[in-house]
Amino acid sequence: MTSPAFDRLCVVLVSTRNPLNIGAAARAMCNFGFQHLRVVHPYDAAFREARSAVGASRLLEEAEEYSSVAEAVADCTLVVGTTAIGKRQLEHPLYTLKDGAAVILEELLRPLEDKRRVAILFGPEKSGLSNDELSHCHWLMHVPTGDEQRSMNLGHAVAVCLYELARDTKAAAPSDFSPIPASAEELERVTAALLDALHASGYMGTRPTEDKEETVRRLVRRMNFPAADISTWLGMFRQILWKLRSKE
Repeated sequence: MTSPAFDRLCVVLVSTRNPLNIGAAARAMCNFGFQHLRVVHPYDAAFREARSAVGASRLLEEAEEYSSVAEAVADCTLVVGTTAIGKRQLEHPLYTLKDGAAVILEELLRPLEDKRRVAILFGPEKSGLSNDELSHCHWLMHVPTGDEQRSMNLGHAVAVCLYELARDTKAAAPSDFSPIPASAEELERVTAALLDALHASGYMGTRPTEDKEETVRRLVRRMNFPAADISTWLGMFRQILWKLRSKE
């Protein structure tokens, strides 16, 4: 079941409340051949000892812990958030699991020298990913469920998503060899430079809101910047910012 391409995928659990769910997610990862688990400020520091991680104790021991989503996905060129949708208004493109998995798999199966990493984010059990956390995603993925119970147990959600990726790797193949996309860390640098220029220009107003910054972050990710173009974009935004500040 394991594939060299699977080594590029990171499962990122954000603010997980129950350490047993982290253990169940780790077990599912081992079941389907995925080895990179990242956690963002988990509620319980004892998650590495979760008894639900049958056969996955090594994966839990090696799980990387981060203080923010931005840090956890910094080296990833595709970041996908999961959502039960519910009553929230989404600002991202939304794929069903079947269609989203095909896009993810295509990215994972590109030539190994590309070294692209992909992250799938899963939010807290009760609330899901916040709007700020979702703003770091390129698009969202949804597992179709019944109307009476839209949300899934975290461990089950991870298992279902990974099964869809692992069940038929031969069915997907990269359609082209497009330029290597910018990593999340590079996109966040562009976002920061653009926000600085927008603040200096007065576009953000005197009392900018988090919503405006989240909107800018989503906009940058929809642009699909190639990694080779990042230095040019940063140079342009910095020049604009310098010009604006020199007039103050």
